[in-house]
Amino acid sequence: MQTERQKEITEVALELISEKGIQGLTIKNLAKKIGITEPAIYRHFNSKIDILIAVLDLFKQNTEELFEKEFNNDRKSIDKIEHLFTRHFATFSATPALVSVIFSEEIFRSEPVLIEKISEVMGKNDKIFTAIINNGQKTGEIRTDIEANHLSTLILGALRLFVKKWQLSTFSFDLSEEGKHLIDSIKLLISK
Repeated sequence: MQTERQKEITEVALELISEKGIQGLTIKNLAKKIGITEPAIYRHFNSKIDILIAVLDLFKQNTEELFEKEFNNDRKSIDKIEHLFTRHFATFSATPALVSVIFSEEIFRSEPVLIEKISEVMGKNDKIFTAIINNGQKTGEIRTDIEANHLSTLILGALRLFVKKWQLSTFSFDLSEEGKHLIDSIKLLISK
């Protein structure tokens, strides 16, 4: 459980990433933006890596709750998939800096703990998403001529590419609104 100051540092870290990119997240910039000294940051986090781990843990907690809640929901599988996409688009729209962290594993290559954390999030989400698709195949609402794990990869890959395009366009379109069209296309592709 994070202290109030740790939550503040994590939130300001996301703001900094949003403003200056992930390279702009330095202890010096963070301390200046919060209005405290650099040693004060180190009383709450040992390093910049620990701050990024806190950001990833926050995202992990939120997505795990979302995916598990959808998996256990009584809705049809197609509706679960739509709801997951809609919620992700809303989350990224509200906190665009998350995209810089979540989809920047290439920057973290030299930090195995960050790669492990991102892999953990992706693996868990993929497992639950595949199970949702599998259930939809069993109930006859999702096509069965493609394996559930391959459909999961295709759908989650589409989500990732779509969000990355939004980020690279400097958020030039309404992610949630345009995302509805992507969701409709995915539903057409996977429905039986």
